[in-house]
Amino acid sequence: MRSATLQVLLWRRALDPHLGRWSLPGGRLRPDEDVEQSIRRQLAEKVDVKQLTHVEQLAVFSDPYRVPGPRVVATAFLGLVPSGVDPAVPEDTAWHPVDALPRTAFDHEAIVQRARDRLRAKLSYTNLGFALAPKEFTISALRELYSAALGYRVSATNLQRVLSRRGLLVPTGNTAPSGRTGGRPAALYSFAHDDMQVTDPFAVFKPPAPKQGRRSRTRVSAPDTVT
Repeated sequence: MRSATLQVLLWRRALDPHLGRWSLPGGRLRPDEDVEQSIRRQLAEKVDVKQLTHVEQLAVFSDPYRVPGPRVVATAFLGLVPSGVDPAVPEDTAWHPVDALPRTAFDHEAIVQRARDRLRAKLSYTNLGFALAPKEFTISALRELYSAALGYRVSATNLQRVLSRRGLLVPTGNTAPSGRTGGRPAALYSFAHDDMQVTDPFAVFKPPAPKQGRRSRTRVSAPDTVT
């Protein structure tokens, strides 16, 4: 999550096939490691990303023609880097907006879009926002993170109400520094848990529907359906 947009880390291929195209980091599983260990090792070794707050299996991609030459079956994973972390990536690696990807190798664009959809769905019915946010945050800052991930503007008031009703937000007792204009310092919050939990299996976050003659606002209706 950078520059108020949801972004994905890609590296430019230096070999054929698809020389010069952007691709997702990946590699082979070693005999002495499990899948999550392999993911964390390869991200640290190849693109200097060493802090992941959440990792989960996304899908298996097995189209016989997804890669030229011998068949390759890929298992993709969703890994989240918190917004406050800015790793120094190599020159051939860069963050790209998920909704404005460069030309990618193989089926990697489809994998990225699948990961985006998974993240958006899980923000609705789990506490996965903890993996995007810093340890402490204002409600306004959290709103920006959810808006970037979901792809539409979220109401800070309604977001706070929904997450508080689920028991996900904890006041830290601290406040953010005042801005240039002064005013009352904003309260800081943290997430109650730092591991993923299903909080409302029937919840759905939806973009606001425009209404003729009045400003569209994000609404909440049971069971925690944000529209």
